[in-house]
Amino acid sequence: MYERVQPLLTQVGLPNPKLLERSYPFELSGGQRQRVMIAMAMANRPALLIADEPTTALDVTTQRQILGLIDELRRDRGMGVLLITHDFGVVADVADRVVVLRHGKVVEQGTVEEVLRQPKADYTRELIDAVPKARLDQFSRKAVHQEPLLEVIELQKTFRVKRGFLQPPREVVAADGISLTLHEGETLAVVGESGSGKSTLGRMILRLTEPDAGAIRFNGQDLRQLRGEALRQARKQLQIVFQDPFASLDPRQKIGDAIARGPMAFGTSRAEAMEQAKKLLMRVGLNAVAADRYPHEFSGGQRQRICIARALALRPRVLIADEAVSALDVSVQAQVLALLAELRQEMKLAMVFITHDLRIAAEIADRVIVLQKGRIVEEGATADVFTAPRAAYTRDLLDAVPGRNIFDQPGFASATGDIPTARMSS
Repeated sequence: MYERVQPLLTQVGLPNPKLLERSYPFELSGGQRQRVMIAMAMANRPALLIADEPTTALDVTTQRQILGLIDELRRDRGMGVLLITHDFGVVADVADRVVVLRHGKVVEQGTVEEVLRQPKADYTRELIDAVPKARLDQFSRKAVHQEPLLEVIELQKTFRVKRGFLQPPREVVAADGISLTLHEGETLAVVGESGSGKSTLGRMILRLTEPDAGAIRFNGQDLRQLRGEALRQARKQLQIVFQDPFASLDPRQKIGDAIARGPMAFGTSRAEAMEQAKKLLMRVGLNAVAADRYPHEFSGGQRQRICIARALALRPRVLIADEAVSALDVSVQAQVLALLAELRQEMKLAMVFITHDLRIAAEIADRVIVLQKGRIVEEGATADVFTAPRAAYTRDLLDAVPGRNIFDQPGFASATGDIPTARMSS
């Protein structure tokens, strides 16, 4: 059985399978861990594969590879696939038939063409309408003349992973001279494949991960030079929503306390902080009574909304959103994106929006940075990058966007295009 481990890891697109088979889960990125889970599911050669959001944590190129792998195995082995997903792009690309569920009941079912082209149920139409649409014609290409609120200069970071006794450590370059600027009220999307350094960049901006070299200037201060109370006060204005909602919340702490804890640490009374927490919960689509419940009582998507509410509790000037909506279904995703857009206007909130979903980046971002192996390969206005990409890597990412035919947006195929030939059961 063990001789099949490396071939399975290779099949799901993991690099250096000989090394990875000896690695622990914490040494892998979220997307890499998802691929390992898929390899585990394939190990017993199942007759039926139940794939519950199997590509949610994956970048678009890896997603295309994994879906292609599942489809290849389906054809080779005569395997049935029950694909559970909130991504209508994936549905359009891979499914033969579709069942739409709401509150545990089937509201519509049929072939992909029937459901996506001529949905009968209002709920299905709402889901399709909620798929991210690019706003490329709304973004300005004019130069910004104000001083940047955040400036990152030539950040460098190399991780050294121990490999065993008498073996030299393996070096992984996560940032290789990354520079960027962010202005007040602006949203900068950082896109790229899993392992490109996106999350490390976000953590370095907040100094949760220390860079090896470079500078991070926020509001005129070099964050790398701050210590103690000065750093604490700066971090009040810089908040982050982490990628993994399951690891982001203390299981022993009620939700209301988790959100109120930040404001209380900076002098807000408990009563006022709890009232604010309940209002934030309602703004992200949850009931105020959720404040008295624990994290295990919520789904992954609900936990992510709680994490967004917690990050906003201190009214930051800069929000680092690391895959902040990747765990959400399209309707809730649309709600949260609308909330972030509203807060951006109200609070002049600047965002570094880290995502592997180029459709979301096209909808929310003013500018885009494309990362590959810790280096910026392309950057510019959203409209420019998505309609006329210069780098071959950017073009590959755009080509891998699932279900491009159902998006009526510049830079992607028209919604009136043909639905691809269905291949997989959903």
